[in-house]
Amino acid sequence: MQLLKTETLVSDIAFGEGPRWREGRLYYSDMHSQKVFAVDMAGEVEEICNVPNDPSGLGWLPDGRMLVVSMQDRRLLCLESDGSLREVANLTEHAGFHCNDMVVDQQGRAYVGNFGWDLHGGGEPRGANLVLVDPDGEMRVVAQDLSFPNGAVITDDGKTLIVGETMGHRLTAFDIEPQGTLVNQRVWAQMTGVLPDGICLDAEGGIWVAGPTSHGCFRVLEGGEITHKVEVDTQAFACMLGGPERRHLMICTAGSSDPDECKQNRDGHIEWVEVDVPGAGLP
Repeated sequence: MQLLKTETLVSDIAFGEGPRWREGRLYYSDMHSQKVFAVDMAGEVEEICNVPNDPSGLGWLPDGRMLVVSMQDRRLLCLESDGSLREVANLTEHAGFHCNDMVVDQQGRAYVGNFGWDLHGGGEPRGANLVLVDPDGEMRVVAQDLSFPNGAVITDDGKTLIVGETMGHRLTAFDIEPQGTLVNQRVWAQMTGVLPDGICLDAEGGIWVAGPTSHGCFRVLEGGEITHKVEVDTQAFACMLGGPERRHLMICTAGSSDPDECKQNRDGHIEWVEVDVPGAGLP
């Protein structure tokens, strides 16, 4: 296993989540600052919007409008051209607790995960749904009883979705049917000892996995072989391949995911390292 070390792009983040590379910049949610930002490779940061109930997963509709998960009120929002946030869907009926990460496909359909249970409040662990939201707001459950569904990717051909089941220590794959339904659920990689959080896909079919409690990001192949680890001093919670050739692995790091600690310490960073294989697929 090859070990890599990062450099810092952005500091003074409460808790970074949902990094997405788009048009020369990395977009990310600073969850516990209730804001979405974008940063270029020179470190120039722009505030994009404010999401009072904590932003998480990000994506885009085909027309370029940004979608953002609003965690605590379990809503999917759309950033309109006038800067307002419009509700696309309220997922409370299908989400057991806070909504978190998502992946948006080429048609603008959003696959949204949720905690399933109160992680920081001492809740009893239980399975959670993965919910598909169409651009018109229609929604349906497409996978059930997942163990904390979190970061997700869609392959270049649009035929496979892979999601990290954080508390299940695994990546789980599905075939995507034409209408967005998920079938043929299977374990893509078991990752004993790693808590898969945010993930991203590369052009050789490897998946980079941010692993809280493991001090790094891991590149894993289908079946579970780990080929690389990027070491970080604190904890890695999300990652994205971006940069000019999509060979810069961007990592959201922080000392903790506890909301109170994040707000007090603001020790979150966006770190990066250049890797050999460029990014592919979605997000």
